[in-house]
Amino acid sequence: MAWNLDADKPIYAQLVEIIQMQIVSGQYKAGDRLPSVRELAAEASVNPNTMQKALAELERNGLINTQRTSGRTVTEDNELIRQTRTQLADEYIKNFFLMMKKLGYSEEEIISLIKHAAEEEK
Repeated sequence: MAWNLDADKPIYAQLVEIIQMQIVSGQYKAGDRLPSVRELAAEASVNPNTMQKALAELERNGLINTQRTSGRTVTEDNELIRQTRTQLADEYIKNFFLMMKKLGYSEEEIISLIKHAAEEEK
């Protein structure tokens, strides 16, 4: 799996977002064991210290837990996972609307474009 990282944002913050997305989308399910720091770092082609920083942030947010003997696991708090998913969706929607308004679209035009795109997806 390619981890598409760019230079516009701190790498660790991008790693946090990617792993959050993997959790809320069900790639990693509640209670699943995560790969080791070194495995994740190798997969993402980043320094293990950077991956450690990202995982520490996810632990502070409660999405992952660390057990001394069994490594890191995804939280079993399905409500927290659901809330994180909703929060991420809200952020994406707000950013989308902001960018579309910068392009000069009105709210009504944006909604019309979304409806058209949804119809094309069917």
